Amino acid sequence: MCKINPRVDFAFKKLFGSEENKDLLISLINAVVSDQDQVAEIELKNPYNLAAYQAGKMSILDIKAKNEQGRWFNVEMQISEDYNFDKRAIYYWAKLVTEQLTEGMMFKELQKTICINILDFNFIFDSEAFHNCYRITNTTTQQDDRLHDMFELHYVELRKFRLQNLGVNTALDRWSTFLTQAHKLDKNDVPAELNVDPNIVKAITAVDRMFDEDERQIYETRMQALADVESKIVSAIDKGREEGREEGREEGREEGKEEGREEGAKTAAKQIALNLLDIIDDETIAQKTGLSVEEIKALRMHSHK
Repeated sequence: MCKINPRVDFAFKKLFGSEENKDLLISLINAVVSDQDQVAEIELKNPYNLAAYQAGKMSILDIKAKNEQGRWFNVEMQISEDYNFDKRAIYYWAKLVTEQLTEGMMFKELQKTICINILDFNFIFDSEAFHNCYRITNTTTQQDDRLHDMFELHYVELRKFRLQNLGVNTALDRWSTFLTQAHKLDKNDVPAELNVDPNIVKAITAVDRMFDEDERQIYETRMQALADVESKIVSAIDKGREEGREEGREEGREEGKEEGREEGAKTAAKQIALNLLDIIDDETIAQKTGLSVEEIKALRMHSHK
């Protein structure tokens, strides 16, 4: 069984961002993009480098690559909830576009740039699909007329894939199964639906033997840091609910049961929000509490007085 969780960004970076595993990255990209954007060869622009990571030069563990046609790709794994990820994804796309221009180059030389964001949390609540693709369309004709073909953004939400349990029918299904079920997979007994893909078999074989002692320590530290953040969020929510219930009971005695319940729920939400202010951003707090972003900002301002 795989002891390394490939969804942890440090492990994901080494597995898919190393020179010896470029075939795995090509397979993953091809599982996501359209037929016309399929990749045959790729050049890693920020390959995995342990020394660079240890020196603090690789704090963001995304993968940048360029294919043989000149198209650029950014692939990132995000395991912690971040409800501002859309803004981050746009920023990374724009940054990768500007990095293409060197002195003396013309704008016409800019190439199509595709960002693939693999998320271990639900993010697009208006869609049940676990893979969603965004391009620029003409709002008058409702068509993708390819005038702004440079932009393409993919979200693959692994939690939706797990919950839907629709079977393994496509290459993306196979990679999503690997990423979500690695802890259950045995290189000596690979399920038939995964065994048909040699890249998946290679990933299962590689994931447990890819770390030396220093790398394993970094991985364990990264795992602990992620667990600490999740624990703080859960504790803050639980504490906020309990404090909110207590205040709600007091207000309920004074204002009547129904009004007290409503006021108590609002108080609990505010208390949860207060406990989360130092842990996560305003938009994520709003998602978790049901309060508006404006209410969160007001609480933040008041807490700093």
